[in-house]
Amino acid sequence: MYRSHTNGELRIENVNQEVTLSGWVQKSRDKGFMVWVDLRDRYGITQLIFDEDRTPKEILDKAKTLGREFVIQVQGTVIEREAKNKNIDTGEIEVLVKELTVLNEAKLPPFTIEDDTDGGEDIRMKYRYLDIRRNPVKNNLIFRSKVAQEVRNYLSNQDFIEVETPYLIKSTPEGARDFIVPSRMNEGEFYALPQSPQTFKQLLMVGGMDKYFQIVKCFRDEDLRADRQPEFTQIDCELAFVEQEDILNIFEGMTRHLLKKVNNVEIGDFPRMTYEHAMKTYGNDKPDIRFGMEFGELNAVAQHKEFKVFNDAELVVGIAVPGGESYTRKEIDKLIEWVKRPQVGALGMVYVKCNQDGTFKSSVDKFYNQEDLAAWAKATNAKPGDLICVLSGPANKTRAQLSALRMELATRLGLRKSNEFAPLWVVDFPLLEWDEETERFHAMHHPFTSPKPEDIPLLDTDPGKVRANAYDLVLNGNEIGGGSIRIYDRTTQELMFKHLGFTPEEAKEQFGFLMNAFEYGAPPHGGLAFGLDRLVAILGGQETIRDFIAFPKNNSGRDVMINAPAAVSQEVLSELNINITLPNE
Repeated sequence: MYRSHTNGELRIENVNQEVTLSGWVQKSRDKGFMVWVDLRDRYGITQLIFDEDRTPKEILDKAKTLGREFVIQVQGTVIEREAKNKNIDTGEIEVLVKELTVLNEAKLPPFTIEDDTDGGEDIRMKYRYLDIRRNPVKNNLIFRSKVAQEVRNYLSNQDFIEVETPYLIKSTPEGARDFIVPSRMNEGEFYALPQSPQTFKQLLMVGGMDKYFQIVKCFRDEDLRADRQPEFTQIDCELAFVEQEDILNIFEGMTRHLLKKVNNVEIGDFPRMTYEHAMKTYGNDKPDIRFGMEFGELNAVAQHKEFKVFNDAELVVGIAVPGGESYTRKEIDKLIEWVKRPQVGALGMVYVKCNQDGTFKSSVDKFYNQEDLAAWAKATNAKPGDLICVLSGPANKTRAQLSALRMELATRLGLRKSNEFAPLWVVDFPLLEWDEETERFHAMHHPFTSPKPEDIPLLDTDPGKVRANAYDLVLNGNEIGGGSIRIYDRTTQELMFKHLGFTPEEAKEQFGFLMNAFEYGAPPHGGLAFGLDRLVAILGGQETIRDFIAFPKNNSGRDVMINAPAAVSQEVLSELNINITLPNE
């Protein structure tokens, strides 16, 4: 056998035992008469010792030739170390080597295989298989495996069954572009890779599989924003004979289970917040509630003065920054420049310093007196020593800008602690949202989301006011899961398609199979999907999902390790009857 123990396993109790170990050479130290080698595998590091007094000369000479990342096997005796290392689990022992076999030599790696490596991100992506040997990446992948295992444990104990659904499916309009796969056997026709298993999990409910889940790859051909991947992993779930409250309770329980098992954190009941309240109070539908800085609307106390910027604005809104009164003018000017960046898009920022003596100093003192500014402080819950930051303009755009500023300030102030967890449910989303480009309504979630029954009459009179039976689970300012109660009867589904601009013929072409299934006794059903990549990153106390994916793509959607995507031969294209014409040809 290649090993009797792993390199993280041996302890002082194993002294005098004969062992066989295998692994990679982390580093070696040659003192001439003695050589030490740190032998690594995914379990840890064991120090090997080659001693001219106790090791055969040919073995000692061979040890002197070992390079970094050589793969070796050794046999020897566990002995107690004279100079113990308390920083590793095996630090009280070392192995006196009697036999050494080089299983494979290695080229010098392009970066050091250390926790703090000298390799940049591009080179580490190109040699990802080497990067995985480093503890940070290795531990993230082990952590991801643990989370996935606990998900399966929880759902299995709740009587869910794991069912796989197809990857080669029909293209449907679900928001982002589909990845398209040509069919050689069906000339001129294409499969699509699923953006989610949405229709299949609903069909499983029609089939009587009343508690379904799978951990599944999904695909979206969209322009990659920061920390997005074209292929991502969902914890996909669907249940029959349930209402919204049933689903919230089950998956709140799952999240609580994960926090306890993975992070050893106990969390009470999750708060519930309507979409309308989230947008008004935090400026987005996934608020980070680990800290305050809630929005205070100032129209009533800031308009109708002589300050034209506010008078002309649809919304004037501010936040109180704790301790911000101490900011220098230079620091405040940098904040103003930050909100004026194209990524945020504000035209400027008004500020008010709430002095410790109860007075106020603002950038608009010319237009507002102390009584006015006190009203601003009351509206934003500002205390002496705080700084009030105020933005104005179109309501939706201004809320988004202030939300970005709120998150930036919280990061700078150290309020977004990775070891604190603040989950909540956001409910009562709009069913539809207006698209200015196409000048029609689109489903905010997807076409199968059920409207609130009491709001259905509004579909004909005021579609934008119709609320959905939809819900998102938010953790630390990130949407980690979302779902809805589904439409399960043909009449309501046809009504929904009508308001989304589908003709009866288009609806039948795209979703006829689902509509037909509804005529064979579809049960009431609903579901939820978690983004596993994002969930794992947050539970792991990090921001970047790429660090928890074994072989991620870069921001251009490329795998630089295997050089994908890549051109294919003309022979393959001919078999598929595909001709490629590039724009510059």
